Amino acid sequence: MTAASTTRLVIADDHPLFRDALRQAIASVVSQAKIDEAGSFEDLTGLLEQDSDVDLILLDLAMPGISGFSGLIYLRAQYPAIPVVVVSASDDGGTIRRSLDFGASGFIPKRFGVETLRDAILKVMEGDVWVPSDIDLSSVADPEMTRLRDRLVTLTPQQVRVLMMLSEGLLNKQIAYELGVSEATIKAHVSAILQKLGVESRTQAVIAAAKIAGHQWRQSTPSEG
Repeated sequence: MTAASTTRLVIADDHPLFRDALRQAIASVVSQAKIDEAGSFEDLTGLLEQDSDVDLILLDLAMPGISGFSGLIYLRAQYPAIPVVVVSASDDGGTIRRSLDFGASGFIPKRFGVETLRDAILKVMEGDVWVPSDIDLSSVADPEMTRLRDRLVTLTPQQVRVLMMLSEGLLNKQIAYELGVSEATIKAHVSAILQKLGVESRTQAVIAAAKIAGHQWRQSTPSEG
């Protein structure tokens, strides 16, 4: 594959050794690529806020700042033009299927070596969707999970961030401080989240988020009504 020197990729993973392995794989496919690295979701969003002209994001599902599929959902909502490939140690069929359902352009298990990483990245850069050939994705989807997923993807990027923070047990005033907005704005977001998810309380919203994330979305019990 011949790629222009302007090709830019971002590796988002909190393990430096694995970032190095991904960097090697990318360099063997796109020799002149500009590769940025992020060790947390905050670092990743900071990079993208400065410059979102990115050709591909390689995203770990389990890194500081995100739980389960929350980071993927946020990226697909905020930056729909940027392909995202999930790279994860959790590589069961359910996790891979949900990753694709939430808009991932591929799924690369961490158990694979650099050679397979190289092949997978090459396929995705060519516009294909790559998943492991040894995983069965043909199981019938749970109708309830499908309905919840369809509701979750209607959230705006900011609403996804608010729901992530609710799942961490933060109060409205804490979320408002973190996002630099008024508490009234957060209350409006929470109301919209409840309506879109079809639930009546913050706790139910967090439970729904954890359920759709396959119980990977960390949840605390919010005490604030």
